[in-house]
Amino acid sequence: MAFDDACPLCGGASEAFFREAEREYLRCGTCTLTFVPARGHCDPARERERYSKHRNLPEDPGYRAFLDRLLLPLCARLAPGTRGLDYGCGPGPTASRMLAERGFPVRDYDPCFAPDDEALRGTYGFIACTEVLEHLRRPAEDFGRLDALLAPGGWLGAMTGVLEDDAAFPGWWYRNDFTHIAFYRPETLEWIARRFGWSLERPSRDAALFGKPLSRIMP
Repeated sequence: MAFDDACPLCGGASEAFFREAEREYLRCGTCTLTFVPARGHCDPARERERYSKHRNLPEDPGYRAFLDRLLLPLCARLAPGTRGLDYGCGPGPTASRMLAERGFPVRDYDPCFAPDDEALRGTYGFIACTEVLEHLRRPAEDFGRLDALLAPGGWLGAMTGVLEDDAAFPGWWYRNDFTHIAFYRPETLEWIARRFGWSLERPSRDAALFGKPLSRIMP
């Protein structure tokens, strides 16, 4: 196995899963992450340009309804006034505005559009991570960072397309975006929860809530 083929989430061995003309996809045998190896990643400038064209605006009621599949169950688990972080907020932060409207102050962070390193030096009662996980080039590093940022007893709310049916992957619209390079099965989410000693709830197909206990014993 080439070093490039090691799973970027758990470091496990991978094997070929699917190939198309422009890129290949590998599957980890340990955590079941399906991913594009680093040799297939696009140039960062092209990636940023793609993000800048997203039109996910706070004024769009359809987009707000989409985000509420995660945000409503997340808010239901928070004490009033809990302070949070929107990790990977993108060029037009919407989740943070919706959360602030509901009484939860939120700080924005995005490596491209809101590179506020100070935001990564605190801890938070919750972290919202919407439409981010599929873009992560080094998910092991990002999840480690999220764990460090999340206070004991806090919640990490993540929203990403979850690969429920391997047979549907070749025709799955979600993989057609060239910036989507990491695809999570339900078993992948369970592996992440075990790795960090988090609980896991899935209020909808594409939403996951990870709960960090007040105290824990790491596996």
